[in-house]
Amino acid sequence: MYPLRRNRRLRTTEAVRSLVRETIITPSDFLMPIFVVEGKNIKEEIASMPDCFRFSLDLLEKEVKEIWALGIKSVLLFVKVPENLKDNAGTEAINPEGLMQRAVKTVKNTVPEMLVMTDVALDPYSSFGHDGIVSEGKILNDDTTAILAEMALSHAQAGADFVAPSDMMDGRIFEIRTLLEDEGFYETGIMSYSAKYASAFYGPFRNALGSAPGFGDKKTYQMDPSNRDEAVRETLMDIDEGADIVMVKPGLCYLDIVRDIKNVVNVPVAVYQVSGEYAMIKAAAEKGWLDHDAVVLEQLTAIKRAGANIIATYFAKDAVKLLS
Repeated sequence: MYPLRRNRRLRTTEAVRSLVRETIITPSDFLMPIFVVEGKNIKEEIASMPDCFRFSLDLLEKEVKEIWALGIKSVLLFVKVPENLKDNAGTEAINPEGLMQRAVKTVKNTVPEMLVMTDVALDPYSSFGHDGIVSEGKILNDDTTAILAEMALSHAQAGADFVAPSDMMDGRIFEIRTLLEDEGFYETGIMSYSAKYASAFYGPFRNALGSAPGFGDKKTYQMDPSNRDEAVRETLMDIDEGADIVMVKPGLCYLDIVRDIKNVVNVPVAVYQVSGEYAMIKAAAEKGWLDHDAVVLEQLTAIKRAGANIIATYFAKDAVKLLS
């Protein structure tokens, strides 16, 4: 007896497959990370992240125009801070004329409609390379959250639409939200890195910003990769404190966490496909071991299928071109 149902009927042609496709990625899904440096006429490739660059502010204008024309409407800014401006208190982070603050203004002046998110963490500014103030080898949580709030406020004053705390200090969302409200920045959003794991996939990113920890690791404040339920607790706390968007980082190894969180929250969920994930695909494709374009689209589809509303990815430009 022939089966009453043959599932392959819905796979026979691309027309049929596209008609019944459950998960569709579009340019609007992507949040484009951009690295910024001091200087002029600088576009330097990051050795550990092929086809990714650090831009000086003058060339940032050109990059922003290009990605807007592609249909990418959101950027996430990171800055490489000169070594002579780093200290243990993150003093440069709250400089109203700092590189991040000028980068925000540059993007907004170039493409006013572009949604600008900013990284809020002390590691790019820290002489120790940690996400918080250091005392006797320990990261001080409460002293750090006060600085992070001031940092977020300075980004909002520069014109950022969203601030994105990536530090994993306890209570920092409440501190940031309270200060933003007190200063009248009611419409400035917070995208919290709520479930950020102490992952081995961050190496190329730390090379890009020169922000590797000078001692030890970040396991006392970033999450243990073995933990699952904790991610939901962390995320719900951030929402209670005022987060508008929550994030899981890294991506592919944590798609179970994405789905767990998506099942219990009523806010958008972002996922960061991190530098190590990016670099592995680039390296394997260079060796001819993987089909670069097919793997990129498959991974991005998997991230969205798991529940992501927003995907922060260094493949954003590549993916948009492939989709078109």
